Parts: sequence; structure tokens; C-alpha cells
Amino acid sequence: MRIEVDRERCVGAGMCALTAPEVFTQDDDGFSEVLAGRESAAGQYPMVKEAVRACPVSAVALLDED
Repeated sequence: MRIEVDRERCVGAGMCALTAPEVFTQDDDGFSEVLAGRESAAGQYPMVKEAVRACPVSAVALLDED
């Protein structure tokens, strides 16, 4: 599973970074982003699914890697 943040949709609430700080951070403008090298590591971090659920604008998603 690939972790993705839709930067057009993100409002910078930071719920993903609070829920799974080992995977998400916020950039200098306050928008969420996936830490480098963690994009395909959803299975290694159990709180990623909770971070997806916690996003108030559904900007965080888990996508199947084909």
C-alpha cells in the first residue's frame, strides 16, 4: 500500500502528523506530507490507517500499488 497526501485538499490540520509522526510531518507552510522513504511503508506502521481516518478533509489515502 502506498501512502499519499493530496496537497490540493490538505488544510494543514495536522491530525496525520499527530497520529503517526513516524510517517507524516508538516512542511514549512503547515501542510502535511509523507516523510521521505515512508511512502510504501504503510504495513510497517499500524497507526497509518488511523491517520487516514483522522484526516478531517480526507486528504490522506492508502492506495494499492500495482
